[in-house]
Amino acid sequence: MNRKRREQEEEGSNLIEKVIHINRVAKVVKGGRRFSFSAIVVVGNGEGEVGFGAGKANEVPEAIRKATEKARKTMKNYPLVGGTLPHLVQGHFGSGHVFMKPASPGTGVIAGPAVRAIMDAIGVQDVLTKCIGSTNPHNVVRATFDGLNSMESAEQYANRTGKDVEAVYANYTVHLTAAVR
Repeated sequence: MNRKRREQEEEGSNLIEKVIHINRVAKVVKGGRRFSFSAIVVVGNGEGEVGFGAGKANEVPEAIRKATEKARKTMKNYPLVGGTLPHLVQGHFGSGHVFMKPASPGTGVIAGPAVRAIMDAIGVQDVLTKCIGSTNPHNVVRATFDGLNSMESAEQYANRTGKDVEAVYANYTVHLTAAVR
């Protein structure tokens, strides 16, 4: 059991962990107020794999620890092309909508704090994003992951449409350079 835990800790040492939001909630009881905390954390390896988690506890470090554990369990791999997204992506959750557009090299991450943390953890260096509607961090994070889940690589697109992968790549580079401008 200890060996397995040590292996997980060594494996997780190269992960990028970012705390997106910490919320304090007060419950009024007979003796006064009782505070508890919730945290949203994103964990990624900087090479296309990322996950998020939310945790609640009576203390901030414990809430962050719980959220980090959940984020590590939900990590998923997403296709990236040269430090940016493969195509325009839209995601929504509740009343929050997030638009993510590939950008040319050198643009940087143009995003709000929640989406920026996700893009940094996944390893995206150039992207243009816009959050419309709700700016609640929970909705923005879930909308961003909804958009990331709808992404597909050139190989997946070729298999879905029955086209040749080389033709898709050739067409993709033309469209990417036109979309970035």
